[in-house]
Amino acid sequence: MRRTNFSGKLQSLAARGGIIVFFLMAFEVMIMISPFAFFFYSVFNPFLHWLGNYTATRWLTAFFLPHMILPPTLFLKAVRILGSILFLVGALTFIICCLQVYWGKVFKGGIAQKGLYKYIRHPQYLALGLWGTGMAILWARFLVLASLAIMFVLYYALAKEEERRMLSLYGEGYRNYIHNTAMFFPKPVEKFLCLPFRSMHGALKHGVVSFSIVAIVIGAGFLLRSITLQSLGLRTAGNITVVSILPEDSVKGQTVLEKINLTRLEFLDAKKDYLAYVMPGDYIMQGMIADTGGAFHLHHGHNTFALITDWVIHPFEHLRRSPAEQMARMHGVDPAIARKHHCPIAVPHNLNCENCPYRRIIFVEVDHAGKERLAGENLFAFGTSRTPVGFIDVNTVTAQIVSSQRVGKATAWMDVPTPSI
Repeated sequence: MRRTNFSGKLQSLAARGGIIVFFLMAFEVMIMISPFAFFFYSVFNPFLHWLGNYTATRWLTAFFLPHMILPPTLFLKAVRILGSILFLVGALTFIICCLQVYWGKVFKGGIAQKGLYKYIRHPQYLALGLWGTGMAILWARFLVLASLAIMFVLYYALAKEEERRMLSLYGEGYRNYIHNTAMFFPKPVEKFLCLPFRSMHGALKHGVVSFSIVAIVIGAGFLLRSITLQSLGLRTAGNITVVSILPEDSVKGQTVLEKINLTRLEFLDAKKDYLAYVMPGDYIMQGMIADTGGAFHLHHGHNTFALITDWVIHPFEHLRRSPAEQMARMHGVDPAIARKHHCPIAVPHNLNCENCPYRRIIFVEVDHAGKERLAGENLFAFGTSRTPVGFIDVNTVTAQIVSSQRVGKATAWMDVPTPSI
């Protein structure tokens, strides 16, 4: 009786825990561009800041894949596309599996052994895993990745407990099903993955498997972050490291900064180190780097679903679209006209936006505990703090500065930790 009660409590805890963790993963993704962003972040943001106060947990608030910057390599582009695919496939598969299970319960079909259940015993958990993995790629904060690892462990424990319950209900019939059907992946794949654990049994096996899941998931995040930073094509001019939002601007940004007399910019200090983000003037996500105006406060709009859909379905195009172009597409207006009309840089309206020589450069001061100077990848280290100081709008052909403006220390999301890559 005690064993039954304990098993029931374990199953309930794992089920609720897995569901809670999954929705916590989705929580921040939804609210970042929600009109209720500040309301939710008043509760969530203190937790992020608490994590950022300690060396052991600071990494959890950082990002491990390009989020604001267009992926500069084929590998990173493939990872980003994979994120959208896994998100959609996982969500659709989970819905199909749920319908199949509840259909069987309503019509008392016994053990679910048809459809995907013919090939694996827990396709609904696999679907949630794919869905969560896609979400972790789309919103690549380490905290989301850590939540994903916890979710994997919880659903592994839940699947084991469910199988014990099913054996007590269906006996030999379910035992044969277990023998003939793999748990989460097709049998050949699962046999290969289980090779390191073949000689282990009981609690030791479950503990080692759980630890391995967490280590592999988190380790993959650190590996991807290292690949990302090495792929950015960072260029340094003096005490300024250039980060190009568009890969084709990587040389253009450094060249124009070398031509400009940076001492004229009152918000720059020769003793400080800076990141200079080079982007089109109406780049849609610049509010995450600095508060450059209300047009880039995406959370102030009421188009959360449309923005998320565009973000998932169009993994690269959404970063090239301005807020004006995004709204024009939604309302059936010519995007080219809308973009020119709402361009924040005072440029001639007869310019072709596709070949526009003007760029906005946002300067972010990077500080850290040590006294040494930083450059390149070191400016993205976990122990650094980044504060926006100002931006310029410049003609990259003539190096003429059209406008220069100091900005506040907060981004459009105030003090919420936002992506830096």
